[in-house]
Amino acid sequence: MSAQILDGTLIARTVRAEWKIRAENLSKKGKKPGLAVIVVGDDPASSIYVRNKVKACNEVGIYSETHSFPSHAKQDEVLHCIQELNKDARIHGILVQLPLPRHFESNKVIMAIAVEKDVDGFHLYNVGALVTGNTIFPPCTPFGVMVMLEKSNIVIEGKHAVVIGRSNIVGKPMALMLLEKGATVTICTSKTRDLSIFTRSADILVVATGKPRMITADMVKPGVIVIDVGINRLPDGRLTGDVDFESLKDKAGYITPVPGGVGPMTITMLLCNTITAAERAGIAS
Repeated sequence: MSAQILDGTLIARTVRAEWKIRAENLSKKGKKPGLAVIVVGDDPASSIYVRNKVKACNEVGIYSETHSFPSHAKQDEVLHCIQELNKDARIHGILVQLPLPRHFESNKVIMAIAVEKDVDGFHLYNVGALVTGNTIFPPCTPFGVMVMLEKSNIVIEGKHAVVIGRSNIVGKPMALMLLEKGATVTICTSKTRDLSIFTRSADILVVATGKPRMITADMVKPGVIVIDVGINRLPDGRLTGDVDFESLKDKAGYITPVPGGVGPMTITMLLCNTITAAERAGIAS
């Protein structure tokens, strides 16, 4: 058996085309969606992510601007920038590129973003709303996974979903979103004993650990749906995920590649959240 590849690039292209129409409709009404990205420091990976986000915004008709600060910038400078963007009617979404330098209080910075502009879905209001299934802006990576499953006609209800990783960015919100769709959810962490016991029972396996190729074919059952959220750079420069793609591709039913799997969906959902924020702003005005 050979797994069906869940092509995030292809699915993202389809989703963006759908949302581009909504962005164009807003622009015709004089309400072009706007996204502001705040970057602190010169981390190469962050720079690449930001360039990709700006390019994606241009493709779907979102106005974007980037506010860059040196790594030694004071937290108050960034907070002041956020306050000004909160008041800027052209900006409907504000994203702070993480991680921030160590002298920053990340939670304080994120909480400074107006709830209605929290398109990354990290504000406590939106995180808390996940529990009731009423969040306005779901965190982009798990949101992208859910849309990927939906677009691939994969049924979630009644499935046993195992999420490996408990981060606030992926693991916890992923579990809540799968639960909301009727899955039976198990969360595993680095402290989980006998991890294979859980992974072998998974119908849907979502891996977000940051450990290259930690999930191998002997750890899953035939036909499992594997969502690899990890992206790791090997010593030879190649990118790989948290699962051993080569060994799993002949055992899984569906599997995401790295790169080209979840990554394109994450950026796409940021665009969707920004357009949603602009639509909501239009209703409010």
